[in-house]
Amino acid sequence: MNPSTDSSPSSSNLLAERVILITGAAEGLGRAVALACARHGATAVLVDYEDTDLDGLYDEIEASGAPQPASFPLDLEKGDETLFTGAADTLGNEFGRLDGIAHCAAFAPYLTRIDDYELKDWERVLRVNLTAPFLLTQACLPLLRAAPDPSVVFAADRVGRQGRAYWGAFAAAKFGLEGLMQVLAAENQTEQPIRFNSLDPGILNTAMRRVLYPGENPGNNPPPDSVTPSFLYLLGPESCGVSGEMLTAPCHAGAN
Repeated sequence: MNPSTDSSPSSSNLLAERVILITGAAEGLGRAVALACARHGATAVLVDYEDTDLDGLYDEIEASGAPQPASFPLDLEKGDETLFTGAADTLGNEFGRLDGIAHCAAFAPYLTRIDDYELKDWERVLRVNLTAPFLLTQACLPLLRAAPDPSVVFAADRVGRQGRAYWGAFAAAKFGLEGLMQVLAAENQTEQPIRFNSLDPGILNTAMRRVLYPGENPGNNPPPDSVTPSFLYLLGPESCGVSGEMLTAPCHAGAN
């Protein structure tokens, strides 16, 4: 199933009354998605590492007149099952439900041959890009089931759909993320289904891209907010019935 490329977020209230959790919210794609969700009426739950600065984003959303966001530091790399379960409990006590999750956090330290990949870095990359999304989603499933129209979007990558040299653990993790998405979609086709999809935003001007490609002119790459309409579409009611799909931005046209 391919969503129509003619649809777009049709209202500034597209996500009104929805509680959307966004990982990697401090910068790059996550920040852009968080701002877009808030701008379209959602209560944005801002998740990133404990040592990142979410205050600026929080203040920007609050000053815009959007619903008051929630700042929620989480250690995506070292957090265990107890941490993520506790986070879900806190969210449940505060909001009672989650209407959506946008898994935007990503980490890759370098590009190198498998011959030279350090085990500690391999495990760290898998932890941030695959294990943390699994643990957070698993912990939040009861909150998603408490929502009338829940949707989960995993930020994908082309190297997780067609392996490329030197991408190592990041490619492996993103391949795993596609499988996790499909399993979740298949397991949650219930009377009150949860939509699970992956979305490849393409090459963007992000901090991680600049680290991995230092010789590249970052200005030649689109900004992260160029792909937020696709996230809004998948998180909102216009994508009702779309689940288990490996999508690529733009999965519809329109302004963010």
